[in-house]
Amino acid sequence: MTNPVIHAFFLGRAIAEVIGEQLEDAFTNALSELGKFDAEQRENLRQFVEEVQMRADQAMEKGVYTGTDSSGSSSADVQENIDEMRAEIAQLRSELKNYQN
Repeated sequence: MTNPVIHAFFLGRAIAEVIGEQLEDAFTNALSELGKFDAEQRENLRQFVEEVQMRADQAMEKGVYTGTDSSGSSSADVQENIDEMRAEIAQLRSELKNYQN
């Protein structure tokens, strides 16, 4: 049984088995890492949403947001708020231009 052809056949077969196992391990590890990454991103997104919700709730409790009262009418003049914000934006733009110069 020292035929070189038979020896080469079994050698090739063993190489194919080892390569197949290594590819399977690499594929399994890649899928595992992808699963971990997905779970981490979902957790980060959940924490982000919770943080945003908490800050929004705190702002509402402090009265930063002036929404509608129980009768459904607006407690703040929306147009007045828009005008004030536009004025602030214009002021900031002029300050930025002065700073750039």
